[in-house]
Amino acid sequence: MTQGSRIDRRRMMTGITGLAGLTALEGMSMAAAAADKPAPGSKPEDLGVPANGRAYERKPLRSDVITVAAVQSRVRSVNGQTPAPGIRANLAHMLELIDKVQGFGGTKDLLCFHEFPLQGWNPWDRKELERIAITIPGPETEAIAAKARQYNCYIQFGAYAVDKDWPGHILSITSIIGPTGELVARDWKARNIVGVFPGFELVTTTIYNALDRFVEMYGVDAVIPVHRTDIGNLATSSTQLEPELFRAMALKGAELLLRTASGGFNADDVRMTSMYNRVFSVIVNNSVSPDNPGFLDDPGGGSGGTEIHGPRGESLAKASGKFEQEVVARLPMAAFRRTHQIPDFHLALYQPVFDRYRPRQSPSLFNRYLPTSLKDAKRYLDEKNNWR
Repeated sequence: MTQGSRIDRRRMMTGITGLAGLTALEGMSMAAAAADKPAPGSKPEDLGVPANGRAYERKPLRSDVITVAAVQSRVRSVNGQTPAPGIRANLAHMLELIDKVQGFGGTKDLLCFHEFPLQGWNPWDRKELERIAITIPGPETEAIAAKARQYNCYIQFGAYAVDKDWPGHILSITSIIGPTGELVARDWKARNIVGVFPGFELVTTTIYNALDRFVEMYGVDAVIPVHRTDIGNLATSSTQLEPELFRAMALKGAELLLRTASGGFNADDVRMTSMYNRVFSVIVNNSVSPDNPGFLDDPGGGSGGTEIHGPRGESLAKASGKFEQEVVARLPMAAFRRTHQIPDFHLALYQPVFDRYRPRQSPSLFNRYLPTSLKDAKRYLDEKNNWR
């Protein structure tokens, strides 16, 4: 397998092909100049989808060109019994990398890290994950916020987290911290992959497997959040191979998709998502990682591949290898906005098919039961498999 076409996830993810869905849709042509305000008549219940697709909501830009750095860094798993020393070491490494990236080549407006720079990944059970998980906000995010203030930049990264409003649940959160140290985004993972790991499933709670309660608590608009900032409309995700999710983000006005991975991803998925939706994309994967407990330095060849794509799917910058490095691109956001529009999506053609579709697992399953381990998650989700 080549890095340009497909990258394995944690050496166990095999046989994955692109999902059926919206990937066969035609690309959209650029239209007339977009206004700086939402379309007239837009209401909160519109969920950010404008009546006029050329007049989606946005904030004024801090500058015409935005500089983005994707930081391809190591992943190093902490000890599930005594995680604090490992988290401190990983945080110190992350802060050092921020200084290094901002210290050369000019200041960057946005720094993007991979899925688990603070904790790493291992097949922990729920009790271990409760020890490993951080709170957001918390001491770790405060340390990162200090760097965001120091460099007047945005910093995006993923982490395992717990939340007092969700006792017993383990969340996979992608955060964005803004230049004044504010928490711009605290986005739950949309859904987990199912049926690809031999003998186990993931136990983290996602929006999909807690959907009913999530909507009750936060509203339907929070299911697919888009963050309107002075460097562009940002949307985050650690979900792979779900074109419908990214189409929905683009329909809500997302201009820059910030995607994270650990152990691998499908490079064509990221590239084609940019092209189909005419948006910028950043994908950050981990580097080769010596001394990562339980794994070879480059397990399954799944390290590296960090890349930034333009709205035609073109590569704007790409990692030169699998080692730690920054991948930097300058995005002409002001020029992009002059012609950008949300996707011209012909839903009436596909709605009857979508209405008949029955998913493999129904939503909100983790509102009923929380698996105690990866194997227990496998047992539970197999029992709830609608396709058996």
